[in-house]
Amino acid sequence: MQKEKARREERARRGLKVLVIGGGIGGLCLAHGLRAAGVRVAVYERDPSVAARNQGYRLHISPEGEQAMRDCLPPRVVELISATSNVRYGTGLAAYDEQLSPKWAPTFDDPRAGNPDKIDSVDRITLRHALLAGLDDTVHLGHRLVGHEVRPDGRVVAHFDGGARATGDVLVAADGASSRIREQYATTARPRDLGIRTIFGRIPMSEALHAQMSDRLRDRFSYVLGSDGYHVGMMPMVFRNPPRQVAARLWPGLPMDAGGDYYMCVFNIHTELLDIDDDRLFALSGQQLWDLVRARTAAWHPELRAVLAQADTSASFAVAMRATDPVEPWDTPPSVVPLGDAVHTMPPSGGVGANTALRDACGLTRALAAVDRGEQELPTAVADYQAAMVKYATESVNMSLRIAQWSIPNVEAPPAVSP
Repeated sequence: MQKEKARREERARRGLKVLVIGGGIGGLCLAHGLRAAGVRVAVYERDPSVAARNQGYRLHISPEGEQAMRDCLPPRVVELISATSNVRYGTGLAAYDEQLSPKWAPTFDDPRAGNPDKIDSVDRITLRHALLAGLDDTVHLGHRLVGHEVRPDGRVVAHFDGGARATGDVLVAADGASSRIREQYATTARPRDLGIRTIFGRIPMSEALHAQMSDRLRDRFSYVLGSDGYHVGMMPMVFRNPPRQVAARLWPGLPMDAGGDYYMCVFNIHTELLDIDDDRLFALSGQQLWDLVRARTAAWHPELRAVLAQADTSASFAVAMRATDPVEPWDTPPSVVPLGDAVHTMPPSGGVGANTALRDACGLTRALAAVDRGEQELPTAVADYQAAMVKYATESVNMSLRIAQWSIPNVEAPPAVSP
């Protein structure tokens, strides 16, 4: 009976082909979900390798983000991510002024507390390696999109640098906050500049560092809110197991960085406090960026200065903090669908950007699988997906902006209204 039902469903399939532009977290999660649902999918990523450019380090994974991964990803990939996730050996979050006087220390309830397999934070590069597992024939690296066209029959043609092209029934814009796909539609909302520049850094955990650090900084989210207008956030990333060892056991042959415990460190500064423009800032080397950080924190507590002095300057880079506010559905043909930062850019302050993209991937998997099975028409499925996405993405952006407001003074936050 079950076999006959499966045969009928297979005969009813429409043979949908999905082109995903962008091999980030959301795009790769979507690819896994569609493959599991029997939908043809191809991912096109502009970078030639996973670590071709700086993208950040530690990522918080919310209960919603974890559930989306467990719903979309193969169990072995979930096990790989869980085994290389962060060991949460501290609790809570604490904020200090630049002389390490306590300001506040809120507490948060995590429904996953006590679950030994929970995934509450991960290393970004390790996560992308894990998400590539099993997708060798699906992901095409080194494909930079230069444009796309929607044909009269509704199908989409993606054009890549060098002349390559691909044709599919659906084009998913998972190409980030500077989406090339979004730029082809004049009425689609763009993210606004929040007037904050963030310098990302990584501080390796070493015996020398821990000898200099007090417990108040060692094992938790630590915010330092300087009275001089500067803000530093420090977050520990302690691998549950060495990533290469886990990959060798669970997925032999999968490329994986060695990993090494570290603190992710972010330095936020208002543009009005900078004496250089963006062109010059983004052209600075990692060493020059960290020289800027140390110069601006020269009057801070000696313990903070000693910690910042041990940053891996080769791993530092600067970004502009932006947000899509309000989040709106894209007014595009049904065959062009947004996902992730392309439609709901948000500051990293809430730690929910990647989680929102994971939720997108899970919702879009369900929508496109229903279309492929003939249960829904594409326009209806895409409209329903976007309506749900706008609601939870608006909540995420609003939360991120409010956290940015109290952790980075003078950031404009949205009014406290329900989306």
